[in-house]
Amino acid sequence: MDGDTQQVRQDIDTIRFLAVDMVQQANSGHPGMPLGAAPMAWVLWTKWLRHNPANPHWFGRDRFVLSAGHGSALLYALLHLTGYDLPLDEIERFRQWGSKAPGHPERGHTAGVEVTTGPLGQGLANAVGMAIAEAQLAATYNGDGTAPIDHYTWAIVSDGDLMEGVASEAASLAGHLRLGKLTCLYDDNRVTLAAGTDIAFSEDRAARFRAYGWHTVEVPDGNDVAAIDAALAEARAETTRPSLLLVRTHLGFGSPEQDSFKAHGSPLGVKDVLATKRALGWPEQPDFLIPPDSLQRFRAALDHGAAQEATWTAGIAAHAAAHPELGAALDARMRNALPPDWAKDIPVFAADAKGLATREASGKVMNAIAPRLPALFGGSADLDPSTKTALKGLGDFNPPAGSGDDQQGSDGGGWSYAGRNLHYGVREHAMGAIANGLAAHGGFIAYGATFLIFSDYMRPPIRLAALSGLHVVHVFTHDSIALGEDGPTHQPVEQLASLRAIPNLLVIRPADANETAVAWRVAIETRDRPVLLVLTRQELPTLDRTTLGSADDLRQGAYVLDDGGASAPELILIGTGSEVPLILQAAAVLRGEGRAVRCVSMPCWELFDALPQAERDHVLPPVVRARVAVELGVAQGWQRYVGDAGGIISVDRFGASAPAEVLLREYGFTVEAVCAKAREVLASLDAPR
Repeated sequence: MDGDTQQVRQDIDTIRFLAVDMVQQANSGHPGMPLGAAPMAWVLWTKWLRHNPANPHWFGRDRFVLSAGHGSALLYALLHLTGYDLPLDEIERFRQWGSKAPGHPERGHTAGVEVTTGPLGQGLANAVGMAIAEAQLAATYNGDGTAPIDHYTWAIVSDGDLMEGVASEAASLAGHLRLGKLTCLYDDNRVTLAAGTDIAFSEDRAARFRAYGWHTVEVPDGNDVAAIDAALAEARAETTRPSLLLVRTHLGFGSPEQDSFKAHGSPLGVKDVLATKRALGWPEQPDFLIPPDSLQRFRAALDHGAAQEATWTAGIAAHAAAHPELGAALDARMRNALPPDWAKDIPVFAADAKGLATREASGKVMNAIAPRLPALFGGSADLDPSTKTALKGLGDFNPPAGSGDDQQGSDGGGWSYAGRNLHYGVREHAMGAIANGLAAHGGFIAYGATFLIFSDYMRPPIRLAALSGLHVVHVFTHDSIALGEDGPTHQPVEQLASLRAIPNLLVIRPADANETAVAWRVAIETRDRPVLLVLTRQELPTLDRTTLGSADDLRQGAYVLDDGGASAPELILIGTGSEVPLILQAAAVLRGEGRAVRCVSMPCWELFDALPQAERDHVLPPVVRARVAVELGVAQGWQRYVGDAGGIISVDRFGASAPAEVLLREYGFTVEAVCAKAREVLASLDAPR
């Protein structure tokens, strides 16, 4: 390898001891991983990673993911040293209030952090999503003789990452997809937080990944920078398989606790920090020492990155000149810009008493917008026929090699990396995390689809998307016990409440086809957080909007659907999704009894809660205390909208296997049951006190 051996050692130790000093000063953190993994990180960041610290959002950059997010001090040291906007005083305040160096890397909080990591396995799966993004964009936009999209995805992963099921799901899919521009450096230190890996993790990891279809290289000595460099070169040369480099490292290298779990998740302590510095020949003082010559070598990344970006920008200009239409389309994708006419073909559904399932309406909307919205890309966890999320005629994202029947796409569009239907297989957890990687990469409106009950499998990536402000759309169908005979294992009960509890997440449950169309508009236009569309299996009436509130009012989260001509209501019925037609029917009965009833459709709590108080009071006047909420899920959370005097019709036990109409009757979702609850609430308020 180029460079004086002593200089290399000094530069690597600069990374090591910045990390150690961060953890020690904070009296909190994980020093072991940075001590062992610093050499591989140094080789990658100084020899292979294409990036420009002055412009962390340069689209042509390589993507780097620290999946082992507990080793965040390693990443912060690299970011500071190479010239990102992470000053020394910020890393000196590691893990403190307001610092740009939080305990685990957070996207949007620290310049240069691509994704939020810490929950193990998520970062590896995010990296798979980023590699898919690069492959799809390259296949779609690279013209003959020019390749403006040509970057790599790198990740550092840990023993814990490889133990997590989400990593196994994602690695399996990555091998199938032959993502040759994805390389994971495995920090094979064989120690976890509780003990050595021999107590729980003894499989042949290289053999496992080869079985997935990965290229593997074993590096026996994690301090051998020449061997690491050669392994990275081998990975770059491998174009048809993702690569796993198994680098044998030592947790807490050089410390008295080397190879002990004690070095994993706790500061070394003053005594052991000094011992480690002595063992590696590092000055005991000052803390946070950065030798000027080391800093100069690291900061060469600024000039090098600027030159790489300039070359890439010239290539983009040449590509646009040679391929004007492709160039303009690619520019829009890189800016995450919506085409001005993207919603032009969204259908307006005619009133229809029979109607259609909202999953069916969603599929029609998706296929109407997809031709004008090339960023829309995704798929389902083996459920396209049920979730209605296939983009027809737009091909499957799959390796183009081979011929014959094995190349026939599910939609008749064939196999290609330019295909826009991504088949996740039965891998819900990976689907969520890969969609996050697509969104973090940029240029995509990523979607994933499955049954609402299986959102439980993907709650971690949904939460991380909300925490990170990632624009991902999840389509969850079969949204209640009304899916019927499949029974309680497949019937969601508590999922709506659970998902609504996640901050910065929109959960939208539309009531009919036209609300579904507006819900998709909101989902596409909402750029700063994930959106969940919760849809029915069963048919719902398409409401007659000539006599009811406009479906476009879904944008405010809740709206007056029907006042029945009354100037002021004495009772408000609130419904979401499939229960909205039910409250309309009940209102008609109650009005026949002389009651003034308002019906409110509330498809999205989060949008409603964001309205000014006056607008919320217009929909739910505080003077009207007689309120009943009706939803096929647990009651949790509804009290805030109905008040102490109100009533809730809900499902607070598991479902059962039976036809949908039987279940709805047995669980009390009938016109008679809604009317009875309304009369009960009214009677309690009318009773003398």
